[in-house]
Amino acid sequence: MRETVRPLVSLDIGGTLGTAQGPGIAARLAALSPLGPQQARRVMRDVLHTAPEITEDVIEKVSAALGIDPSDFPTDLPVPPLVLFPGVVEALQQFSDWATVVTLSNVTCTEADPDRLLALLSPWVSAHFPSCRTGFAKPDHRAFRAVTDSCQVPASDVVHVGDDWECDIRGAAAAGFAAVWLSHGRAVPDEHVLVEHDVLVAHDLPDAVHHVRHLLDMRHP
Repeated sequence: MRETVRPLVSLDIGGTLGTAQGPGIAARLAALSPLGPQQARRVMRDVLHTAPEITEDVIEKVSAALGIDPSDFPTDLPVPPLVLFPGVVEALQQFSDWATVVTLSNVTCTEADPDRLLALLSPWVSAHFPSCRTGFAKPDHRAFRAVTDSCQVPASDVVHVGDDWECDIRGAAAAGFAAVWLSHGRAVPDEHVLVEHDVLVAHDLPDAVHHVRHLLDMRHP
């Protein structure tokens, strides 16, 4: 029944919970590509971040899409550890008091590192949904659908928080999630999306706590 459904908060990781201490494979590839960082990341969302393992075929496809030589593809990079932003643990504690908390991230299979995430974010975060496991990368609505299907929660009971306007906010809105954008001092890219989908804006995750509570109260009174 409706009253037994616990609301859910889904969180982006990089730029939302913290930052990687050093460049990973995606950052290295973006720097190598003549496409430029923004377009390179769009390309990698479809051909790299959704791959469950790095095979020769994946290397060939990614290299061709990025316009680089396959021999330049980095295959032995260490996984850069995630360093949490100040106040994130306290925010997670509050979210977990009100809702089930999960992560939803675009990440390569070499950088997902679920064991380290579990140790870093337990007991407040109960599940992780990396694109390399779900097979879909944000802003694809199927990435968000993977969360609701697995957690058996309707989209109307979910609030997503992230710092990437295209992946997190446009994606969440298209999936029917409420959304909070973490601006980190940046201007809102599209006021129309903000108004049409009732997107709320916070500076960082600690600043988003009261926004998330407001949206949860509205969607799940």
